[in-house]
Amino acid sequence: MAKDFPQFVEAKGTVRGPDLLGRDFVEGLGQSMKALEAVIRELARSEVPVLLLSETGAGKRATAERIHQMSSHHAEPFRVVACADMSEEMFGEGERGSAGLFGGGTVYLEELADLSSSCQEGLLNVLPKVEGNGNGHGTRARLICGSARDLEADVKAERFREDTYYRISGVCLRLPPLRQRKEDIPALVNFFLMKYAQDFRRPVPKLSPATQHLFEEYAWPGNIGELEDAAKAIVALGDESVAMGGLRSLLMRSERGGNGERISLKQASRAASREAEKELILKVLQRTRWNRRRAAQELQISYKALLYKLKQIGYQDYGAS
Repeated sequence: MAKDFPQFVEAKGTVRGPDLLGRDFVEGLGQSMKALEAVIRELARSEVPVLLLSETGAGKRATAERIHQMSSHHAEPFRVVACADMSEEMFGEGERGSAGLFGGGTVYLEELADLSSSCQEGLLNVLPKVEGNGNGHGTRARLICGSARDLEADVKAERFREDTYYRISGVCLRLPPLRQRKEDIPALVNFFLMKYAQDFRRPVPKLSPATQHLFEEYAWPGNIGELEDAAKAIVALGDESVAMGGLRSLLMRSERGGNGERISLKQASRAASREAEKELILKVLQRTRWNRRRAAQELQISYKALLYKLKQIGYQDYGAS
């Protein structure tokens, strides 16, 4: 039987709880995570480039931000840059180039394997500046990179530059998938329930033993990101039985391997989130007597965004502007 999940408390509009550090970082309870976090604290005291490796959704960005928060750069910006969106111009001169991107603070390059070959060369040219001593010769940004792919294999296959790889991987830190740290699931679930209860302005739900057991026993192939989606669906719908009913049946089918089809809880929770969003939009529209501009203000989205969402759910012809 699953134990009751620890309940977090809310104080002055902040999300707080036991072992909760940083905006989206929850300290692990197991020995492997405690050892990993000791390394994180040591890395925060240095300027060495860090390469974070893990499966998708296992917490690379949150770990990078935690290193930043514990470092001497904590009062400076933490920049997240998706490598798939980077261009050669970003490594040029001026505020729109490397001087702006690497101008102090911490830069987290997300999914390094997506970096084009020309940008890999550009990054290599910028690194001496990033590693400068802060005396005015170059920038002082701390560089942290993340990848879900095996970059060593990419280097051997000549898909990634060997010189760039060795410059950015001063320390290589591997983060365990959620299925290998199930003792952390209760704290993570409660963190996300608190987070989305604030976002949706709803009470924090207390999960039933059956749902707690499901959360602890599921393999979570999408890792923390998948768990977050499921918690969000519960809060958004405001009814655990509705949110989890479909998820339980899909999980049972997945475990039985029905029709040879693999069904992801992440997909199911996203579908539940979409349904919850539709329900919320319609409730607000009814409350505002279908005044779409007032509804958009209450939902804290743009009028154009509301029109797009109404079109998605088939209600574009309803209401007044």
